[in-house]
Amino acid sequence: MQALTDFFLQNFIAVYFFYGLSFFSMGLAILVEIGHSTDNDFARALRPLAGFGLVHGGHEWFEMFLLIYPEFAKDPAHAWIFPLRILLLASSFMMLIAFGARLIAGPARRQMYQGIMAAIVFIWGVGLIWVMFTQPSGSVQAIAVDVYTRYSLAIPGAALTVWGLLIQRRNFIQLGMPGFGRDMLIAAIAFGLYGGIGQLFASPSTIFPSTIINTLIFVQLFGFPIQVFRAAMAMIAAISIIHSLRAFEVENSRRIETLREAQLAERRRLEATRAELLHRTVKAQESERQRIARELHDETGQTLTALGLGLRGLTETISTDRQRAAQQAKLLETVAVDGLNELQRLVSGLHPPQLDDLGLMAALRWYASQITERFGLTVQLSSQGTPIELPIEVRTVVFRIAQEAMTNTIRHARASKAWIRLDFTSPQLCMEIEDNGTGFDVEKAMSNTNPRPCWGLLGIMERAALIGGTCQILSQPGKGTLVIICVPPDEEREENE
Repeated sequence: MQALTDFFLQNFIAVYFFYGLSFFSMGLAILVEIGHSTDNDFARALRPLAGFGLVHGGHEWFEMFLLIYPEFAKDPAHAWIFPLRILLLASSFMMLIAFGARLIAGPARRQMYQGIMAAIVFIWGVGLIWVMFTQPSGSVQAIAVDVYTRYSLAIPGAALTVWGLLIQRRNFIQLGMPGFGRDMLIAAIAFGLYGGIGQLFASPSTIFPSTIINTLIFVQLFGFPIQVFRAAMAMIAAISIIHSLRAFEVENSRRIETLREAQLAERRRLEATRAELLHRTVKAQESERQRIARELHDETGQTLTALGLGLRGLTETISTDRQRAAQQAKLLETVAVDGLNELQRLVSGLHPPQLDDLGLMAALRWYASQITERFGLTVQLSSQGTPIELPIEVRTVVFRIAQEAMTNTIRHARASKAWIRLDFTSPQLCMEIEDNGTGFDVEKAMSNTNPRPCWGLLGIMERAALIGGTCQILSQPGKGTLVIICVPPDEEREENE
């Protein structure tokens, strides 16, 4: 055993070097890794541990420097050495306390974290003042302050760290990462031994229990200096903590995979929605064609048949009864006018000529009057700014969106009044369609779980996307509905396309 003691005493500087290197390397590794994982709560909690590693590693290297150059500490001109040693030692252990308290309190219980830190710092500060005033100045006082700092900061810091690491171990296991849970358990054991034994066996001093349990007793019991034990625990703790940092990479991979799966699911949903919209568009086109064919047959066809029969009778009557022929001609003129009006109504329903000849506002004004006349729904149309010239495809899409929105209002809203507002004051065109109807839950209606998809709203959103615009639907049950469409200027729309 004496040979072992002599070996470590001869290589005491190397012990301090590896002791400091272990913690310093741990601090650097943590700093590098948490820079890529700032959103992780464990990563944020590791910041004070990184500070502990760097500062405490620097403290041990400073002690190594003083062993190499002992005359440096004995120089009266270097009175700052003692305060610096205590400052490095105390600040490093306070960071260790902060790490443990942060893991225990978590991000939500900030007052608990602050309370732990304040209580420990207060106890250390009061005790430090007592030691400074009761111990004689010089080396006796310096050793007493060192021992008291280890007792009041290092041991509680190690205990809190053990507790916090065990909590983090449980979190890793719950996340399905038991391997990293083992790293936390090993690190907890290493920090527990580091604080419970490594700091308990302090230098001999007048501070109890260092008068009984100290570094000299440790050497007699185990045959090697306590610094070797501290260095060994530091290396084990550092390796375990550094190995656990791979959890951030695993978590980032999981997050990326989750995002990828969500994107694929959203893409599949959009493709399914577009396929259904296309199917419904084709179906709507066929229905519209059937309606047009039926109206042409029932209205225009009958009108033309009546005109044909009337003209045939007119040719026979004109030679025998001119007065009666004049009456028939007058009646045929009325039939022709009615047929022409009906044909114009049918054509306007397909594509309002005002949209091409007079612009969007005129087409919407005509459409609002039609809604009021046919359904009794009061529609107010207003605009701000100077109307701008829009491409025909944009005008058509905006008009169809207004049609779709008003159709939804008529069918579902049970509204008595509606508003169509156009804003030309900014470079982009914005249109608002609002009603005072029953409203609905937008999130529930647009949810994938809704058994009755809102194809009208989806159609509005799809039409807006076709011209590079945005669509916003605002509604609450009992508070009406507001649809906002914004279309960017031509140059921006062409760039997006």
